[in-house]
Amino acid sequence: MTRILFVCLGNICRSPMCELYMKDAVERAGLSDRFYIESAATSSEELGNPVYPPAQRKLREHGISALGKTARQITKADYSRFDYIFGMEESNRRSMLRIFGGDPEDKIRLLLDWTPRPGAVADPWYTGDFEATWLDVSEGCDAILRKLNDD
Repeated sequence: MTRILFVCLGNICRSPMCELYMKDAVERAGLSDRFYIESAATSSEELGNPVYPPAQRKLREHGISALGKTARQITKADYSRFDYIFGMEESNRRSMLRIFGGDPEDKIRLLLDWTPRPGAVADPWYTGDFEATWLDVSEGCDAILRKLNDD
């Protein structure tokens, strides 16, 4: 089983959108038994809070529920629990390297690394543009699923 962790600053917008999108995508592909998927935050700011309401609305537009998902913070132990850890932007990667004490097994990537346009995922917390974030999330997760399903 391939274990994937998506990480952003607060775990209320981008990373839970990735988690829930990816769970839906693997289910639609009939691959749920091949993947274990979670999301987490690098900060403790939003611990226990639900997915941000505009992010929930965007997910619902696509038939995906955020019910029951609450923010949690990554721990050093997460490094050994997951095969791939995807941050949303470079600051997430730096925070993960600090929390994990490095990346000796080369598990840390950015969500868009396996797409034709690597870079940061649009942050809707600051822009309010949840559609741009949705497009990044769906493109990044679809690329991950293609790559990992081909391996």
